[in-house]
Amino acid sequence: MLTLNKSKSFRGGIHPKEYKSLTENLPFEIMPAPKQVIVPLTQHLGAPAKQIVKKGSEVKAGEIIAEMNGFVSSTIHAPVSGKVTKINVSANVSGFPKDAIVIDANDSNEVVTMQPLDSEKISAGEIRERVKHAGIVGQGGAAFPTYVKLTPPNDKKIDVVILNGCECEPYLTRDYRFMIERTDDVITGLKLIMKALGVKKGAIGIEDNKPEAIEKLKLAAKNYPAMEIVSLKTKYPQGAEKMLIKAVTGKEVPPGKLPFDVGAVIQNIGTAVAIYDAVVKGEPQLSAALTVSGSGINQPKNLIVKIGTPLRNILDFCGGVKDSALKVVVGGPMMGVAQYDFSAPVIKATSGILVLSEEEINKHEQTPCLRCGICVETCPLNLLPTRISRLSQLERFEEAENLGMAVCMECGTCAYTCPANIPLVQWIRLGKQKVMALQKERESVNA
Repeated sequence: MLTLNKSKSFRGGIHPKEYKSLTENLPFEIMPAPKQVIVPLTQHLGAPAKQIVKKGSEVKAGEIIAEMNGFVSSTIHAPVSGKVTKINVSANVSGFPKDAIVIDANDSNEVVTMQPLDSEKISAGEIRERVKHAGIVGQGGAAFPTYVKLTPPNDKKIDVVILNGCECEPYLTRDYRFMIERTDDVITGLKLIMKALGVKKGAIGIEDNKPEAIEKLKLAAKNYPAMEIVSLKTKYPQGAEKMLIKAVTGKEVPPGKLPFDVGAVIQNIGTAVAIYDAVVKGEPQLSAALTVSGSGINQPKNLIVKIGTPLRNILDFCGGVKDSALKVVVGGPMMGVAQYDFSAPVIKATSGILVLSEEEINKHEQTPCLRCGICVETCPLNLLPTRISRLSQLERFEEAENLGMAVCMECGTCAYTCPANIPLVQWIRLGKQKVMALQKERESVNA
């Protein structure tokens, strides 16, 4: 039985300025499809999808253009109808160029869909297969293939499904708008996830700075006693999987373990909506829901855009950037990626595009570490960020690994709070790449 933790939070964390007011009351707008889309074959965690179309192929919106290439992979569909004009390496919002399929759109409005299914009568296996065929990936940031999350190892007993409605990153309001505009669909999406996993208990964790969403979901869930809407303290990174599990259930996921290991599965609000659309409407994942915000954009918006839409098209649709704009970030300001090429396309899990001006960016000069310990106090995973960062700088990677570098989720809390303005998370991120390479070397030697 699920026992709720009355504190509804976790140790550490921060509460940065929210900036939600820029877009929280703006309903979703559907952006017209661009004349050309760039569809990366890597839009998810795991192996890149395998293309099944060639240059010159005519495709219809909704048609599969790349297949899963392994268990941890995802199907990709054409977001628009048109002609495949290129298959090459293109700029990517991850910051690393990726293989992509370029489609020049035509004027056809035809979309290839799947047979709609009855959400009450569908079986667990049918839900998993529909999610797999629809190419759904997690909308919370990591873009983990949802089919994999709905297929836990046989030895892992899942007790609870938790929807992440925290949206704890500043600026972003995409999930909030889903909870406000598609409340019943969120609930049905959660029911489908629970059925797919054979779970009797569901919860939706929402930060208490979203009272309207909490009340609407409580009303929608009133006839489902197995579902609980849990109000959580507004604190970053409340939406991180391990933090959310701790706040909602009181359970702690041990270092190196996954939510499966404590009987929990976490899904994002947007993922639940995508599952609803795939099952009830028969729609594959062709669009991304995202927030465009920041003081550097002329018209902040919440948008539904076709996957593969270049960033520059979206910025133009939002009135263009102001002269004061200094940085464009895809994602949230804490964990997002600064962009250098605006031809990079939106992918399935893109949650936001932020155009930031000088007053929104920390440009203070770095100084030597003050030994204040603030980063240690605020780290939600009880790590030693300043020590791990320094070991990374010194290339003492094995020592950093022993201090838990690989466990770090790169939330950015340490760097945000550092009074010396040391880019702690950047050094840790670089070090983690080296540590992972060392781990692979050890595995190959022991194989």
